[in-house]
Amino acid sequence: MGLLALLLSLQDPNAKGGKFGFPVDNTIGATPQPNGWMDNWVDFYRDRRLGHQLQLLDDRQLNQLGDKLLPNLEVFFDDIQGKIKPSVLHGDLWSGNIAGVEGKPCIFDPATYYGHHEAEFGMSWCAGFTGDFWRAYHEVIPKAPGFDRRKDLYLLYHYLNHTNLFGGGYYNTSLRIMQRLVEQI
Repeated sequence: MGLLALLLSLQDPNAKGGKFGFPVDNTIGATPQPNGWMDNWVDFYRDRRLGHQLQLLDDRQLNQLGDKLLPNLEVFFDDIQGKIKPSVLHGDLWSGNIAGVEGKPCIFDPATYYGHHEAEFGMSWCAGFTGDFWRAYHEVIPKAPGFDRRKDLYLLYHYLNHTNLFGGGYYNTSLRIMQRLVEQI
């Protein structure tokens, strides 16, 4: 059985039923990551991902932007609403969590959950994948309408997490991404 077939056979009944989350909470790096099941992807991403990171940061400026952004996340999904199906995600896919074992690819240190497949792009800024990788990916899973608008939402989660973990320049990047997103609503 191939890896993809094995992963598909392991799908949780909640995900098969269209829910987003995971049977247990886990971590992304050292940050707790809540995964309680939810029926709607936008609600899950708002509450369990972006809202959670903002709550942990407890930063006035980021929270003010979050107060504008979070209630309006639906605008980024208007063109695909009702078409998002739960996919098993690694959740922390970057070059440091990928290796080769006996000549075969191996991924490890996951922050696994069932979510919108586009969320896997959130770590693309430090994944080190080439343009050839992304072209091949989009041959299998074509870009959905609005993908380029949503990509910043998925980057934001990981930049907020890095701000929680490491502070520094990640804060300014998080702030700029949130400002760009708020300008689009």
